[in-house]
Amino acid sequence: MQFLLLNSFYSDAVLWLEKHMLSCPSKLLFHMDCPGCGLQRSYIALFKGNFAESFHLYPAAVPILIMIGFLSLHLIFKFKNGAFWLTSLYIFCAIIILVHYIYKTLTHQIII
Repeated sequence: MQFLLLNSFYSDAVLWLEKHMLSCPSKLLFHMDCPGCGLQRSYIALFKGNFAESFHLYPAAVPILIMIGFLSLHLIFKFKNGAFWLTSLYIFCAIIILVHYIYKTLTHQIII
């Protein structure tokens, strides 16, 4: 019984997230995607358990989650080389975002 209630709550939370996504100011003003477009949809796909769709929508979504998780652990445990690893993860995520945006630009996927 508890599993059904938890599953129902999880399904309702995902539906609520789908209905309440933030709109992109870049799409509204310039009619083109910004480097962050697709992140919300990617996390919703990840919550649904669809890793492939999540990666397709926004390849940096999982590395960003890993970076945030490591940051949280570093704030609690104060790892010896934590700042170095956080900087490295940040640069890695930024490179993924930049390469993905360039790819979308070259394949004409950023214009609505």
